Amino acid sequence: MIRVPSPAKLNLFLHITARRADGYHELQSIFQLIDLYDWLEFTPTEKLEIDISGIDQVDLCDNLIYKASQLLIPFAQQFTGIQIKIEKNIPMGAGLGGGSSDAATTLIVLNKLWQCGLQPDQLAVLGLKLGADVPVFVHGKNAWAEGVGEQLSFINLDQKQYIILKPDCFISTQLLFSQKTLTRNTKTSKFCAYQLKPSAFGNNFEPLARSLYPEVDEAMQYLDQFGIAKLTGTGACVYIEVSPEMDIDAIVTGAPCTGYLVNSLEQSPLIDFSLTGTY
Repeated sequence: MIRVPSPAKLNLFLHITARRADGYHELQSIFQLIDLYDWLEFTPTEKLEIDISGIDQVDLCDNLIYKASQLLIPFAQQFTGIQIKIEKNIPMGAGLGGGSSDAATTLIVLNKLWQCGLQPDQLAVLGLKLGADVPVFVHGKNAWAEGVGEQLSFINLDQKQYIILKPDCFISTQLLFSQKTLTRNTKTSKFCAYQLKPSAFGNNFEPLARSLYPEVDEAMQYLDQFGIAKLTGTGACVYIEVSPEMDIDAIVTGAPCTGYLVNSLEQSPLIDFSLTGTY
């Protein structure tokens, strides 16, 4: 049995810069990996089936872990059945990338177990079929992202702590993208500009999320008392950067919804597994 962590991420900003002819949107963002983890256990079985447990609220046909396993079967040199158990700690529908991270972890682990022989760049191309956030988790590095999120430039970020709140709602990404008032033409920028003035970089989905989901607005108003609250991804989670003067325990316990204290990561703990097959 192999047990490995699957990290979450924050979007330090998220700008929509254009709408393409095929309906997809061009974006710019920074992916910051954090130490909030799902845990996945992979156990080879004699029964040649993919069995997944721990996330019963998602139909198998919609489960990104299952979809990831199916993508790798054609490349398997030593196919076995696999029992995959999930300890789900990253909230769903939260903008933290839990589903995409679990899919990437599945690609990385099964690539080794089934002796597929694929390189990270090849796994990332496969992962893009499952979602725009999957490639960054495959590579396991913080990144400046462009395109639909798959064009990655790996970057070094300062070590920080964040307080994250998870409002009690599930945001529909499709609903947010469908809103006519969504800003889709934010001027493109560069990482050096972000480094000079991070506060000038926001999230184009934030005004819509706050207006359509009162729980998100409540959480952001609460965090704005202590810092600059931001929405991650298309939500629902919101967060602030921790500063030395903050009473972290008081902020988390006094929050109107579930709170987390997390640390930034320099890289995913799965980096070593993807290189050596051990963790």
